[in-house]
Amino acid sequence: MKMNDLSDASHARTAGAADLSMALLDARRHTLQTFAAYERALAAGGLSVPYSPQVNPPLWELGHVGWFQDWWLGRNPERRRGTAADPDAPRRAPRRADADAWFDSSRVPHATRWGLPLPCAAELRDDLAHGLDDSLALLRAMPSHDDELYFFRLCLFHEDMHHEAAVYMAQHLGIALAGWRPRAHARTQPIAIDAARHRSGVALGGFMFDNELGPHDVALQAYCIDSAPVTWSEFIAFVEAGGYARPELWSAEGQGWLQAHGLQHPRYLRRHGSLWQRIEFGAWIDLDPRLPAMNLSAHEAQAYCRWAGRRLPTEAEWEHAAESAGAPFEWGQVWEWTASAFAPYPGFVAHPYRDYSAPWFHSRRTLRGASFATQPRMKHARYRNFFPAERNDVHAGFRTCALAS
Repeated sequence: MKMNDLSDASHARTAGAADLSMALLDARRHTLQTFAAYERALAAGGLSVPYSPQVNPPLWELGHVGWFQDWWLGRNPERRRGTAADPDAPRRAPRRADADAWFDSSRVPHATRWGLPLPCAAELRDDLAHGLDDSLALLRAMPSHDDELYFFRLCLFHEDMHHEAAVYMAQHLGIALAGWRPRAHARTQPIAIDAARHRSGVALGGFMFDNELGPHDVALQAYCIDSAPVTWSEFIAFVEAGGYARPELWSAEGQGWLQAHGLQHPRYLRRHGSLWQRIEFGAWIDLDPRLPAMNLSAHEAQAYCRWAGRRLPTEAEWEHAAESAGAPFEWGQVWEWTASAFAPYPGFVAHPYRDYSAPWFHSRRTLRGASFATQPRMKHARYRNFFPAERNDVHAGFRTCALAS
């Protein structure tokens, strides 16, 4: 498998055993490289970080990635059944006796993860190495049927998601990471989209997350959508026009969030003389106005849209534009807030990893696209990300939309 094949999202979702082996190795390489950056930065404090409801301790993150793969592959007696597997099927004991009590995110409350007596980094790396060897051995003996490959694909994407979390957590903690930076896009232009019936929730073959399934048609009126996310140049115009001090631009929830944080501009931005600067992994640098605006909450995105006389697209509008407009519709440098609450599609049925979607329905906002920190094989137009509207540590921005006049 060539490295460029690893970057194709459609290929990754239908990849057979040989390609999945390469992708799992690639995911683990990124996991360990980024964890090494944490070790260098946090050596003096023994890898400890302040408590936050938005991030996990680095040691816990490392152990959880390995535990998750072992739980759903090496220790899962029903791994061949795919989405029909019983998630509560009895499993053999883990390699490390207390692993389930430490790393099962469904049963270990977030706030307690800072006080767990976790193994050291070297021991966890050893566990991950043994677990990956077990997974690859299983994969070599596994026929290439979608059901039988389901949990291998799930574990691949789960590790990719946690790696992205490690990247934005590094941004939050001021830890230097090389090679992770967005790129500028072409000047934003309006794209006119005709009225249509858009079909979401269709099984496209291979792997799909449970919240992506449930065929249904959405009637869309003709609309105009930005060809790319809002840039810093555009967002700074809103800031300098006093957008953060104009309550009429903010929802009631947004006003409460703004007052609680006392913000006058985005969290990772500051004015330095006549220039604006952005903090990137602990260093303040002059802002490139061509880059997509990011680290913005949904509240900030909505306030900008009201100021500009526009609105956020619904996720159906975003998905339809991404699939119908072709190359002029640029995405993949920042996650994009939509106007849609994260909700199940009709007929939703939870997959065996029960806590992936269902606990978060109706309490989070849907984002679409991907960010510069997303592994390319995760950048799928049907993928639904979801975060609370107040989160501004994620590499999230937005584009604007309006009904056709």
